[in-house]
Amino acid sequence: MFTGIVEEIGTVVAIGGAPGSTPADQDLRLSIRGPTVTSDARLGDSIAVGGLCLTVTELPGDGTFSADVMPESLRRSALRDLRPGSPVNLERAARADSRLGGHIVQGHVDGVGTLLSRTPGPRWDELRFECPADLAHYIVSKGSIAVAGVSLTVSEMGDTGFGVSLIPTTLAETTLGTLVVGDRVNLEVDVIAKYVERLLDGKKRP
Repeated sequence: MFTGIVEEIGTVVAIGGAPGSTPADQDLRLSIRGPTVTSDARLGDSIAVGGLCLTVTELPGDGTFSADVMPESLRRSALRDLRPGSPVNLERAARADSRLGGHIVQGHVDGVGTLLSRTPGPRWDELRFECPADLAHYIVSKGSIAVAGVSLTVSEMGDTGFGVSLIPTTLAETTLGTLVVGDRVNLEVDVIAKYVERLLDGKKRP
C-alpha cells in the first residue's frame, strides 16, 4: 500500500524485455534511478513508479533498481509512453507505523487520463484531465484521486473529466509540474468507492 506522497522524481535508465521473454510477450523490464527509494530497498520490495506498484527484481547497488512490467499493467497504464531519460514519480510502500499523509493508494492503476488544460495561478496551477467514462462515476468533488502516483484532491468534476489544483510543493517535487497538454497519466480512483459499489451491487441481487 502507498499514500500518494511522492518521495523523489526518478529517471528511467533503460527499457527492455524481461529476461526470457520474446517480443510477442509484450512485457517489459524497467531500470530506474532512484537513490532515495533504493537506499533501504531489498529484492521483492514494492515501489510505486508513476502510480504503478512494481516489484524490485534487481538492485545493482548504484542507486538504480529494475522491475518487470506485465502485459496487463502495460494495457492499463501509460508506462509504454516512457523512454530512457523520462522522469517518474517514486514512492516506497507505506510502513504500518507511518502517517497517512495522502490517501490509501494500492498502486493498481485503473486507467489512463489525458491533460486537457493547464491554467497557471499566482502560486498554483489548475489542471484539468480527461478520464475514461467508466472511471468518472468513482470521482467526486473534494474526493481523492491518484494522478501519476500523486495523491490529489478533486477540485471540480464533470461527466468526462476532473480538475485539480496543484500547490507549489507538488509542482516542484513531482512530475505533474512539467506536464503539458496531451500528456497521459496513470489514474487510480479511491478504492473505497469501488468497494462500496461492489457491496451495493451485491445487495441488489436476489
